Amino acid sequence: MFGEANEFCKKLTYKSEEDPKSVLAQFRNGYYPRIAVTVDMIATGTDVRPLECLLFMRDVKSRNYFEQMKGRGTRTLDYDDLKKVTPSASSAKTHYVIVDAIGVTRSLKTASQPLITKPSVPLKDLAMGVMMGARGEDTVSSLAGRLARLNAQLDKHDQQRITEKTGGIALGDIVGNLLDAIDADNVEARASEIADLPEISDPGDDARQQAREEMVGQAANVFTAELVELLDGIRRDKEQTIDHESLDTLQRAEWAGDAEENAKQMVQDFTDYLKANRDEIEALTIFYQTPQRRSELTYAMIHEVLDKLKSDHPRLAPLRVWQAYALLDDYKGNQPVSELTALVALIRRACGIDSTLLPYSNTVRRNFQNWIMSHHSGGGEKFNKEQMDWLHMIRDHIISSFHMGREPGYGTV
Repeated sequence: MFGEANEFCKKLTYKSEEDPKSVLAQFRNGYYPRIAVTVDMIATGTDVRPLECLLFMRDVKSRNYFEQMKGRGTRTLDYDDLKKVTPSASSAKTHYVIVDAIGVTRSLKTASQPLITKPSVPLKDLAMGVMMGARGEDTVSSLAGRLARLNAQLDKHDQQRITEKTGGIALGDIVGNLLDAIDADNVEARASEIADLPEISDPGDDARQQAREEMVGQAANVFTAELVELLDGIRRDKEQTIDHESLDTLQRAEWAGDAEENAKQMVQDFTDYLKANRDEIEALTIFYQTPQRRSELTYAMIHEVLDKLKSDHPRLAPLRVWQAYALLDDYKGNQPVSELTALVALIRRACGIDSTLLPYSNTVRRNFQNWIMSHHSGGGEKFNKEQMDWLHMIRDHIISSFHMGREPGYGTV
């Protein structure tokens, strides 16, 4: 059309064969390319001061987004700097031109609004509503906003638990799918397909509603009752309410009311919970039914018990139950090093393996000492100092992390 080579016009997208950052730098600072064709990549937040013409080839439904797009051409530039990029310039940049090839300047625009428009509705209710068929934009938007906030708080373990329930879909992708399903441009495009009309035509409100319900329905297919319960449990675990107004002064720390009765009730509740789930959770099955298989227990198995316990009954957190047993058993020793190791000791106590509260660290140290004494007895080969140092490090790792496993890909040496 212009009788120019390929360098005259460049495609500027994330999937371009050329590095998009390099092309953008050339467009900003050099003579070539004279034309950059893009979809969203430099629509907002990109400063290209020499830009003198903005050509729209598709409609934009968001008012704020359209204003930001127009803002790409509003940067001024003095004569000398403009001439470096455009040698034919005869003055400083005083204006720019919009070429509207699609009617974008005349089409109806929607105003942006806060993502979370239902802040008082619990996350669980929003998720259950969408799962059961709610397709309102406010509900979907609020759910996406709440999940996006939760996603920013997740650690790797939480992310893994979620992907196990979703079949490999990350929470961030779920949020993206929900937002895409209510995006005005996406809804308009799908509505035009449903109405079998060109994109520049008005498909009608019925087609838009059908398009939105269809797209939200597809995005909501990932939600199950188990996933919603998991998300709400993680949300409760992460949530923290801070009262800066009515600060209290601690008078004393002890069990409320009848300390011994409260401790007995908590221990009974904990024991009942373990028994009720011993056929459903593999680690509890091993402890209660086949204790001789305790060497097969893994970190993941114990973590499964911890996650389910904290999700089902946060009141029965291991360190709280530990305090109850410590009171009843008159235990005066050290506190456990972690929730996980505390849970192992509590399960052993609840199912009768230990007759009194015994920290997991004590169990490991006792077994380690017995094993070392057995190995060193008699006239056999003894461990040297370097070997003993390694064995002590292994012992300490098991005390703090419960389990020593083999990394995938490593064989026996």
